[in-house]
Amino acid sequence: MRTVLSILLVGALVWGCKKDDPPSPPGVVSLVAPAKNTECSPIDSSSGNTNLVQFTWQADANSESYQLRIQDLNSGTTQTKTTTALSEILPVNKGTPFSWSVTSMNTKVTETAVSETWFFFSPGTELSYAPFPAEIVSPNGPKAFIDGSGEVTLEWAGSDLDNDIEQYQIYYSNTTPPSLYDTTTVNEASSISVPAISNTNYYWKVVTIDREGNSSDTGILSFTAI
Repeated sequence: MRTVLSILLVGALVWGCKKDDPPSPPGVVSLVAPAKNTECSPIDSSSGNTNLVQFTWQADANSESYQLRIQDLNSGTTQTKTTTALSEILPVNKGTPFSWSVTSMNTKVTETAVSETWFFFSPGTELSYAPFPAEIVSPNGPKAFIDGSGEVTLEWAGSDLDNDIEQYQIYYSNTTPPSLYDTTTVNEASSISVPAISNTNYYWKVVTIDREGNSSDTGILSFTAI
């Protein structure tokens, strides 16, 4: 009998000392609409200068709320909206390109998770569309590896609703703002190899230009060559 009681007592002590599993951080949500690199379909265009656009994304099991972030690519101004829902409707200017993303949040942890950033165009009366800013493929982090030739590969992907991208201007240097390094046509590969020295910081950006002279800019990016 004493043996049974001892086992039960030890079991109770072990169970009482067991720690709860830490809460899981939020995950990255998948964006749904407006679709990537498209002209959106507003739910209401009756206002003179703005469209009402519905933004939708998928749920994350470890998230309590979401912050929707929309940026006007012409002016740089942003709108943010925090919600527990999976959809929000916001007004955006007509005839304007935008980017949007969603940050997942949970009050039990400090970590957050940011989705991909998608571009879309809010329709207006335009006859020609500016290209979307090039999507950066590589380097996509704070460090870039130097290959056996002493170079780093810069890679991007362009998109334009008119499909009339004509050229890319690549700016690259170890000072900021970077200087113009090269110009490539759309028929050439959307990548370029550039010389780099280990443990040196580099700055770069891509300017996309279409046949009408419209352009877009990725903004300045940076990495450390290793």
